[in-house]
Amino acid sequence: MDSLPDDLDRRLVIATQAGLPLVARPYDALAAGLGVTAEEVKARLAAMLASGRIRRIGAVPNHYALGYTANGMSVWDVDDARIVELGEAVGRLDFVTHCYERPRALPDWPYNLFAMVHGRDRDTVLAGVAEIARLLGSACRGQDVLFSTAILKKTGLRIGGA
Repeated sequence: MDSLPDDLDRRLVIATQAGLPLVARPYDALAAGLGVTAEEVKARLAAMLASGRIRRIGAVPNHYALGYTANGMSVWDVDDARIVELGEAVGRLDFVTHCYERPRALPDWPYNLFAMVHGRDRDTVLAGVAEIARLLGSACRGQDVLFSTAILKKTGLRIGGA
């Protein structure tokens, strides 16, 4: 298969950019709509993932609809020499949905480690944040929690129809 995108790759991206079909066999449904086999759909998606043309295929839950209405982005000022080690440890916690490093914006924003904590109430989120603080220990020089106040539509880049 050619490593450059072609018309089928473009049509596949357009067909999946709003999500996979909510059916038992989504790749079969995509294949039928595109006039190819499910194996070709899977191979094309795998190639686009491998090349970096798409970043991921995954579920994007609506936390509010699932009852998780207290959502806090915890932000941490941690030792740069340990950020990879500490970020991986924080990211393994079962109540952290995503964890990543970001550059500081000194002097106003000293935080370089971000970890999203979802909970059914603020006390649950704050308990998770306290657990992160214990895990980080003396490597943490400061922290804060920013609670969500609105639901924002989460979408990636969209391209026009074929």
